[in-house]
Amino acid sequence: MPSDIEIAQKAKMQRIPKMAAEKLGIAEEHLQSYGHYKAKVSLDYISSLKDKPDGKLILVTAISPTPPGEGKTTTTVGLGDALNHIGKKAAICIREPSLGPVFGMKGGAAGGGHAQVVPMEDINLHFTGDFSAIALANNLLAALIDNHIHHGNALEIDVRRIVWKRVMDMNDRALRDITVALGGTGNGYPRQDGFDIVVASEVMAIFCLATSLEDLKNRLGNIVVAYTRAQKPVHARDLHAHGAMTVLLRDALAPNLVQTLENNPAFIHGGPFANIAHGCNSVIATQTALKLADYVVTEAGFGADLGAEKFIDIKCRKSGLRPSAAVVVATVRAIKYHGGAGLKTITQENLDALDKGMVNLERHVDNVQRVYGVPCVVAINHFTSDTKVEVSMIEARMAALGVKVVLATHWADGGAGAANLARAVVDLCEKKSAPSFVYEDHDSLWDKATKVAQKVYRASGVSADAKVHTQIKKLQENGYGHYPVCIAKTQYSFSTDTQLRGAPEGHVIDIREIRLAAGAEFIVMVCGDIMTMPGLPKEPSANHIDLVDGKIVGLF
Repeated sequence: MPSDIEIAQKAKMQRIPKMAAEKLGIAEEHLQSYGHYKAKVSLDYISSLKDKPDGKLILVTAISPTPPGEGKTTTTVGLGDALNHIGKKAAICIREPSLGPVFGMKGGAAGGGHAQVVPMEDINLHFTGDFSAIALANNLLAALIDNHIHHGNALEIDVRRIVWKRVMDMNDRALRDITVALGGTGNGYPRQDGFDIVVASEVMAIFCLATSLEDLKNRLGNIVVAYTRAQKPVHARDLHAHGAMTVLLRDALAPNLVQTLENNPAFIHGGPFANIAHGCNSVIATQTALKLADYVVTEAGFGADLGAEKFIDIKCRKSGLRPSAAVVVATVRAIKYHGGAGLKTITQENLDALDKGMVNLERHVDNVQRVYGVPCVVAINHFTSDTKVEVSMIEARMAALGVKVVLATHWADGGAGAANLARAVVDLCEKKSAPSFVYEDHDSLWDKATKVAQKVYRASGVSADAKVHTQIKKLQENGYGHYPVCIAKTQYSFSTDTQLRGAPEGHVIDIREIRLAAGAEFIVMVCGDIMTMPGLPKEPSANHIDLVDGKIVGLF
């Protein structure tokens, strides 16, 4: 079988102006092309679409991730192609891959098999430079903080209370905790500092929630970078940083338009992590796609307990977006893994493990339907090792919940392989839906975290030490209590223990750290051992990526 990159390299791509005109009605004058097959859609043109009606929004989510993977992005791409295959006008909206995971343990993130977005190499590497712009804006602010302190510190910043970190788009554990400004007085004041990965930057979260350049600038100005000795917040606007940061991000804010292997439109823009931030592509890209297509397929990061919850409670709450239907992606082998099967045996028929692991899928489906209020269909991303008996068992268990199961072969067959899934999604979109939030704006921050833990994770509650309780109380008193909460925890389990597969309940979610994202307008609650600067695995994907005879190899 050819690899994903080999399939992508054989793609017959349309030049982006032709695809944009034929599929979305965008004239070439509204595009800023980056070569023949990538373009940004101008913000002025996007503004002209505001009175057009919106299409239907479809959310693709999944069960709790497993080492073999579930193929959520692949299903998103395959469903977009399938909707076009059955005669609908559809587009997809997904996130840009981060170079850290691409060269780390994940490889590429542009779909797979015959359900990919192209040009695959460009998308997985530097693309249109958005992440570079975000890193530069973030690091400009960091430089201005230390520069202000060096030149007299008129704002009386307490160097022990600087909360803004530098970022880079690569996994590098050695940069998590460092000391800066060594080498004498000319280099500033030595202090403890550290790096996050770009996708964990608040600038990334702001970038993906902003609806215009004006909104972007205002949000950047609201970033809290440090505190004074009197524990008063210091904002980016106090350093006069937000204007220059907006300049760096001006071009990046325009959404990127590319295409699938079947020459259908794909918006790929922004990329916040789903276990650290809200894990969705940009609001501006989603809103644009909804004005130009009748059906828009988007995905939220990781499982429905993380990505889908934040999609609903943060992205939809802030933007007014509302999904008409959802797709919960699963694989037979992943369900067996949640039932206790080992990685070496998950391709073997094992009805006992499948039966035990079904609780994970059932929990996610229940959350999507009952907690988030969105009708859903289960998509089984098909592998040749799946047996008819196993698929029948899944269908029976989902039928008890009133949910249809569709076997999809888009990896092997492209859009045609997900045509039945597309028809099921269209049927769902015709039904009335009433998406609902897990908590209300007026709930306290503690109550919001408790509701997510109890309703979504099925935990008994949340816990925290005295320091965290004090931080939450202070945020509440300082007027941030109406913000959504963004719970950062492992994606591998409903609990904070990566080893607890299936659907654990009655556990406690311990909050170990609180971070204010005043520009993004949410409160990050860090649980378990989540880190904002990942490390590389023992054998990183970078070891297998190479240039051979002028062609990139090993990129997934």
